[in-house]
Amino acid sequence: MKKLFQITGEYWQLMLMVFKKPEKKSVFWKQFWIESQKLIIGSIPLLIVISLAVGGVIVLQTANNLENPFIPKYYVGVMARESLVLEFCSTMIALILAGKMGSNIASEIGSMRITEQIDAIEVMGVNSANYLILPKICSATLFSPGLMLLSFILGLLGGGIVVALTGIITLAQYTDGLQFAFNEWYIFYSMIKMAVFCFIITSIASYYGYNAKGGALGVGRSSTQAIVVSSTLILIFDLILTKLLI
Repeated sequence: MKKLFQITGEYWQLMLMVFKKPEKKSVFWKQFWIESQKLIIGSIPLLIVISLAVGGVIVLQTANNLENPFIPKYYVGVMARESLVLEFCSTMIALILAGKMGSNIASEIGSMRITEQIDAIEVMGVNSANYLILPKICSATLFSPGLMLLSFILGLLGGGIVVALTGIITLAQYTDGLQFAFNEWYIFYSMIKMAVFCFIITSIASYYGYNAKGGALGVGRSSTQAIVVSSTLILIFDLILTKLLI
């Protein structure tokens, strides 16, 4: 328990250092776009493959389990849409990004700590936490809802491809299900969750990387801890946000 309070205190102290006004806005925006390309655009290829595959799997599983003749076939589209928008495109994608994005951030900052690059930045009078971490948090948090929307569209497309290839239901039934009783709030709810989850991923990974110790082994350990802690917090906040927003 003592260790937990210590880590929590250190985390909030770091965040107070991070969320200060950047000394040079031009430097911040340059880093912001670099991190956006690295963290967000760099995640798109993985997102495409996973979303298409999972959308197809959801449609197959749902269609194979709807054997009751009294249940309309368009419910396959309804269930695919609800499964994707409520959980997969936010929570599951965030858990995947915790591994990719979190390990990338923790290892990058951890390597800089181990090689004393962060110390060199501080010697020059620069707020190293603000310079290194703020662009990562801002870019991931602001653009992550776009990843959620892209994943949702690709998931529905993956389901449509499976329907077209297998004929398990007709495309007309599938598209009717996608439009049936659609609640637009679910899109915003999922986007809010995704932004919160990516803030958790980037801030937790930055904390563990910034406090890395013990050479290359310490960098690996900090990356592992960042993934475990951020994944746990994602599941906890998923429950909290679901209770608050739905």
